[in-house]
Amino acid sequence: MFDPILASGALQFAFEKATLEGKITISVLILVSLFSWTVMITKARQLFIAGRQTRRFFAAFRETRDPAELSRLGKTFDGAPAYEVYTAAVEELQFQLREQPVMVNGERMISRAGLESVKVTMERVVSEEALGLEKGMIILSTAVAGGPFIGLLGTVWGVMETFAGVARAASASLTAMAPGVAGALIATVVGLLVAIPAMFAYNYMVTLIRAHTQRLDAFAAEFVTSIEHKYVDNRALADHLGDILRQRGIETQEFARA
Repeated sequence: MFDPILASGALQFAFEKATLEGKITISVLILVSLFSWTVMITKARQLFIAGRQTRRFFAAFRETRDPAELSRLGKTFDGAPAYEVYTAAVEELQFQLREQPVMVNGERMISRAGLESVKVTMERVVSEEALGLEKGMIILSTAVAGGPFIGLLGTVWGVMETFAGVARAASASLTAMAPGVAGALIATVVGLLVAIPAMFAYNYMVTLIRAHTQRLDAFAAEFVTSIEHKYVDNRALADHLGDILRQRGIETQEFARA
């Protein structure tokens, strides 16, 4: 009796003995698996390109003295999230230099308010790039969390149908129950086959995405500092600090005389 089972394979035999509800559950799981594998392949390619291009961009950026030099040279690093942040910030910087310049010794610079506009632009693009990196991850988390439960639903339903059939036939032999139980268990097997690869991929990709996001935040702070040193008119800030120091000096002298 078991020779045909071994010849056709346990999974094939179990699928053939599954109920209609079980086969529907398995079909849903296969659909979820297709979506999750599509996301895994697409996201792996995206993260690989992002990592490679980001390293190239950081190496080129740190070789320059002027924060806007890469833009003037026309170098591109498509796929690098940090480069997208850089491009948006340089565009805003150029707008401030063109439309609202502050002339210092015949050189165009920007005000502190202009620097704040650059900061806001960078924060917006950093958020957009972080969301872009996380896009599609909900499908993997759904496959991880939902795959086993969907499979378990199919299994419980199949076992329920098996016991109901045994009760109607008034026969409790192993021969009568085994095919139905096997057909029910395949749903859980498929659910686990969907969830396990998605779990490993999700954990690995979340770690990479977190690293990219931290690099974006660090680069934004570094780039703002470089812009401030090169393009920001700090005379007003220096005068303000001087006034504060002078005021504190006067207050200290008055306190000493008192």
